Amino acid sequence: MRRIIDRKIYDTEEATLLAEYWNGLGTGDFKSISEDLYITSKGQFFLHCSGGALTKYAETNGKQTWGSQTIIPLDRNATYSWLEKNNEVEVIEEYFNDFIEEA
Repeated sequence: MRRIIDRKIYDTEEATLLAEYWNGLGTGDFKSISEDLYITSKGQFFLHCSGGALTKYAETNGKQTWGSQTIIPLDRNATYSWLEKNNEVEVIEEYFNDFIEEA
C-alpha cells in the first residue's frame, strides 16, 4: 500500500517490515485485524492496518459498513507502546534501547 500523509510518502513496498500483529481470524471475518509495523529509510515508523467491518478500521457511509485498510504514521512513543503491547522485545532492543533498562 502506498499513501501520502502530510506531504510524506508511506510505502509498504519500500519500507522495512519490523513486526506483525494478527488476531488470528480469517480475512473474511468481520472482526479480523492485522497490523504491520514498518520503518522508512528516513526512520519514520508507521502501521499498515486492515480490519473487518466490526473493527476500528471499518469504514461506513452511514448505511453500510465494510472492512478497510489504512496507514497510520507513528511517533517514537506510540511505536514503542505498540511494540511493548505486542511483546516485540527484539525490535524494542534494536530501535528503542534508550527507552529501556535492566530491572
